[in-house]
Amino acid sequence: MRRIGRACGILLHPISLPSRYGIGDLGASAAHWLDFLEQAGQSFWQVLPLGPTGQGNSPYASPSTFAGNPLLVDLDALVEEGDLLPEDLVDELPLFPTERVNYAQVIPFKLGLLQRAASRFASHAGIERKHELVAFQTNHSWWLDDFAFFAALKERFVGLSWDKWPVGLAMREPKELALERERLAEAISIQVYIQFQFYRQWKSLVERAHLHGIYLIGDIPIFPAYDSVEVWLQPELYLLDEGRQPLAVAGVPPDFFSPTGQRWGNPLYRWDRMAQNGFDWWIRRIQHLLGLVDLIRLDHFRGFEAYWQVPAAEQTAEHGNWEKGPGELLFKALQESLGELPFVAEDLGVITPEVEKLRKSFGMPGMKVLQFAFASDGQNLHLPHNYERETVVYTGTHDNNTTQGWLAGLPPVERKRVLEYLGTDGEDVHWDFIRLAYHSVADWAIVPMQDVLGLSSQGCMNRPGSDDGNWEWRMSSGVLTKDLSLRLKQMAELSGRTNRQ
Repeated sequence: MRRIGRACGILLHPISLPSRYGIGDLGASAAHWLDFLEQAGQSFWQVLPLGPTGQGNSPYASPSTFAGNPLLVDLDALVEEGDLLPEDLVDELPLFPTERVNYAQVIPFKLGLLQRAASRFASHAGIERKHELVAFQTNHSWWLDDFAFFAALKERFVGLSWDKWPVGLAMREPKELALERERLAEAISIQVYIQFQFYRQWKSLVERAHLHGIYLIGDIPIFPAYDSVEVWLQPELYLLDEGRQPLAVAGVPPDFFSPTGQRWGNPLYRWDRMAQNGFDWWIRRIQHLLGLVDLIRLDHFRGFEAYWQVPAAEQTAEHGNWEKGPGELLFKALQESLGELPFVAEDLGVITPEVEKLRKSFGMPGMKVLQFAFASDGQNLHLPHNYERETVVYTGTHDNNTTQGWLAGLPPVERKRVLEYLGTDGEDVHWDFIRLAYHSVADWAIVPMQDVLGLSSQGCMNRPGSDDGNWEWRMSSGVLTKDLSLRLKQMAELSGRTNRQ
């Protein structure tokens, strides 16, 4: 916090960037986005988890903690390198919607072309490029070999969860694994190629961001998905029965988002076993992500102090119990290995004094969300007059409605309180909220791009508790205007948030 100082940024996941291929990617539109951020006086680009998506296309339900999302790979770059031909894109290009991601279209389209690119690379790439891939595979073999095998098995079994695979593979019997590795050698090499391209393109984009004076804020889900290479590979680290089924799952009790709580379904850690090896898996996880981003938002921070344990048989998260998390033991281990911890703590939800103490003990800024500020009285901790400096303020998050949509849906009493506090009629409430966040004492202010654009509820990224239409929003081309960047920059300058240290 002290190194970067007072600053501002925008939350936008790369899938939401404009692209003619149905989903945002790491190509020209991402480069244009960085130009816009610099012109708008921004210092941060915050993204959601970068891994392959899982159930419901959620980036928080990834089949891998370490892999990158293949759907983000820029196809035009593969044409430039000769791994795809120009006609490959023209002949295969469907008519994609421009304002939503249609995953049913995008997934077969992009994965099919990535497989074609991998095959052409294998047969046509020069020695230098092949050496580059081999070096990448060698440097990342500690996670890449297992992920590529897992992904090839997922493809072989048409997406079935690993626990539905033949018993010998689900239970990781060495003989069965060896036979399948040999059988799937080509499919495994394709997965390696896809990860090679993702990492090359992402690293190039990060270098470009740094040249623009932009820091990347990444996001790390607290729990992996059950159907992930991590759980398949090391089931002993999770709360599973002898058949490797969850005994209990993660979630949160009834809260702002859901009257029945949120049953996430992720398996829970056996923290005692992780502690026995010095939290090595967590250290490697954080080190790996810090090779991709500058700072990390710790999702569900309160779960590190205590987490909500829901019996696996329960259909909602209403009935569960709090269990103690690793607390200081984990963060001391991380601090010893990494030094200063580059974390933003997502300390939303049921926050106890113990959670606050843990966060402050390790110098992590917490989060405040303006949409949470008006449901009670003037003592509400999300109201700007109650902030401390080491805070990151958001107008809303990826789990919130847009600010325009939120205001439209408020009960009359709460809406009146909002408008009185802002001293406005609410017509441009998104700009009122941005101004409120920027002029607060919080060191950093982050605004979802949907709020910068003043979108209605149609711009929602995720609706917790709902499985339909999430993670689909896309930004229209042409909205990153000079007038918009100028308005943001003027507000950033006026509030002392332009930062190019």
